[in-house]
Amino acid sequence: MLFSALLGSIGTSTLNVIRTHKDKFEVSILVAGKNITKLMEQVKEFNPRHVYITSEENAKILKSNFADLDVYYGKMGMEQISCLTDYDIGVSALVGIAGLKPTYNMIKAGKIVALANKEVLITGGNLIMAAAQKHHATLLTVDSEHSAIMQCLNGEANNPIDKILLTASGGPFFNKEITETITPEQALNHPTWSMGAKITIDSATMMNKGFEVIEAMYLFGVSKDKIQVVVHAQSLIHSMVQFEDGTIMANIGPKSMEIPIAYALDYPNRIANTVEKLDIFNLPTFTFKKPNFEKFKCLKLAYDCAGKLSQQIILNAANEIAVANFLEKKIKFTDIPEILEKTLQAYEPFELATIDEVLALDCKAREKAEQLIG
Repeated sequence: MLFSALLGSIGTSTLNVIRTHKDKFEVSILVAGKNITKLMEQVKEFNPRHVYITSEENAKILKSNFADLDVYYGKMGMEQISCLTDYDIGVSALVGIAGLKPTYNMIKAGKIVALANKEVLITGGNLIMAAAQKHHATLLTVDSEHSAIMQCLNGEANNPIDKILLTASGGPFFNKEITETITPEQALNHPTWSMGAKITIDSATMMNKGFEVIEAMYLFGVSKDKIQVVVHAQSLIHSMVQFEDGTIMANIGPKSMEIPIAYALDYPNRIANTVEKLDIFNLPTFTFKKPNFEKFKCLKLAYDCAGKLSQQIILNAANEIAVANFLEKKIKFTDIPEILEKTLQAYEPFELATIDEVLALDCKAREKAEQLIG
């Protein structure tokens, strides 16, 4: 199977799966950011046909070292490489709204697309789902929680969902007071997962879980009222589905992104990995708690915006700006939900018809959030 990777922070885990199963997968496309050293190592190991890197200078270095390699760079290069079609399955893991248009291009090509980028559905919503249906593309997910739901639903097409139980770790502050004195260093100290800075802050505010609620709505065709966030600090139950007969199907497994990645790459088959298996006799006691929506205002805002595409776009844009400013210590942790709410209040909900309209609104919302920060 030819494999394309629009790689973000999840790229290393994805390539670990490919490395273990080179008999199944051949890498066709690799997309990187600024780390040319790592990309050159990956090119040597996986021998892709096409690569992308951000800067022209690094693109020239790649071309001088790999004469037969098709090299792209810059904004135009991203558009071009995402329109290529010589692959079967693509992993979309570019961080933020930067992944929207490239993923849309893969969908228009009718490909199997494994989503690791929440923003594609947060900001694309019904436009992305309609495009997937029109072009006969298959949308899968490599997000741990959504993969768990997808696995629980496998073979259950005729059994209506009563409720999706979307698990959350609770982040570093679930059992602590949220104050104005919280530092980026404290917020980045996640108790369970090792992730990029932006998504780790989103976990601390529970914005990440709010985005996952919206994403689950589109992926599984349910209303937000049928999605309940459950704080499960042990992070071993990756999510659950409750059916109308009362049965709850749970996905339990090690804390490793390689499992959901592998499941998406060879869906619906399960393929071997090197992840250490759980010992059922040494599992901790599982606990489940409800999140406090007054404490975690970002989660409440996500529920409020769910199903209203323009508001979802504004929420995502304002959040990216607020998180970036918090990480730079320009605003307080408690300012994040306030900036989001004020940015949302500046716009009435309205309909959007194209991806270009989405990107235009995203720019306006970012400008508004920056103005509010001052």
